[in-house]
Amino acid sequence: MHDIRLIRDQPHAFDAALARRGLPPEAEAILQLDEMRRASIADAERALAERNAASREVGSARARGDDGEFERLRALVAAKKDEIGRLEAEAATTDAALHEMLMGIPNLPYDDVPDGPDERANVELRRWGTPKGPKEFGFKPREHFDVAMFSSDASGMSGIIGAKLSGSRFTVLYGSIARLHRALAQFMLDTHVNEHGFKEVWTPVIVREDVLKGTGQLPKFSDDLYQLTDGSWLIPTAEVTLTNIVADEILDEAVLPLRYTAHTQCFRSEAGSAGKDVRGMLRQHQFEKVEMVSITRPEDSRAEHERMTACAQGILEALGLPYRTVVLSTGDMGFSVRRTHDLEVWLPGQGTYREIASISDCGDFQARRMNARFRRGEGARPEFVHTLNGSGLAVGRTLIAVIENGQEADGSISLPPVLGPYLGGRTRVDTDGRLA
Repeated sequence: MHDIRLIRDQPHAFDAALARRGLPPEAEAILQLDEMRRASIADAERALAERNAASREVGSARARGDDGEFERLRALVAAKKDEIGRLEAEAATTDAALHEMLMGIPNLPYDDVPDGPDERANVELRRWGTPKGPKEFGFKPREHFDVAMFSSDASGMSGIIGAKLSGSRFTVLYGSIARLHRALAQFMLDTHVNEHGFKEVWTPVIVREDVLKGTGQLPKFSDDLYQLTDGSWLIPTAEVTLTNIVADEILDEAVLPLRYTAHTQCFRSEAGSAGKDVRGMLRQHQFEKVEMVSITRPEDSRAEHERMTACAQGILEALGLPYRTVVLSTGDMGFSVRRTHDLEVWLPGQGTYREIASISDCGDFQARRMNARFRRGEGARPEFVHTLNGSGLAVGRTLIAVIENGQEADGSISLPPVLGPYLGGRTRVDTDGRLA
């Protein structure tokens, strides 16, 4: 949501920021609606003052016995009452139209976000680790769904059973692979809580419509979500629930920053996706993610963004997974964000980096939609907080990266040592699918 006062004061700057996203100007249309709304409100206030004045004079006219003036004033009061109702209805209609327009306009990028139409304009910030290829492996590395034991319906993964139960892009995990998937989520949560200072939260995965509006998934992206028959929705990420914890709250400055983390199921229809990503677990309708959310003062959000990026990078480094960090261009950014860092993990089966986490600074955009504020001291005017969110990490994609980077020629998998405590001290999956 945008501050209408800023659009009034700097309409050209607002349109210039939209142009960086490849969008047409909106300030003129917004300000026309705003002027109509304000004019209706002002006219209603004038009509109310005139009605009140006439109401006061009605009694005096009757006391004087001035029947003509009495009838005129009484008719004026009735007419002004009707006029006020009409003007207030006009103001409400225009206000609703203005609100709907503002709700559909994406956030404005920070000045240092690279300009560009799509992911080709993203800028690499850093790399970590050495990507392995056929030379380092001593064989042509396979994609996760072609690793011998992982492709087994009995001991690894089955898209066939997933489709039987739920349709395409659903997967069933078995045995040691299911346990490895669970271990990764536990490791991520423990790291974020014990080392990164986040508070673990368990939240629902079914939410009301206004909750999704607060974080920006609705009304614009309903086709990407799953809606239940009672009108509620399945969450696409725990960003939705964690961020809305502070909706309609006025927080004390002393409690900021708030840092939350949660492990949840996530649901996305992703109707437009196609190609080989539908094979295996890379792109699923139902998946698990460990999410990070921070609520900060405005002046702290940029530093918090870097901190959250480092937290997600730390998970990949602990797992020994090579990755690169990129800042997304204006044409590749999400709807609610001002700046996003993507972490892309190396997948040797594909011979490329693939997104495994996005960490975003939303400024006060979501806070305005949720009416989430804080107060710097007693008697101070409430201000909007800044909200940030990030994957820490996507569990299924991390599983894919662990399998592909740890695969051996015989189809077994060497696992990162940090997962040993979560797997009974075992750090290998043998070709028969057993942990060893």
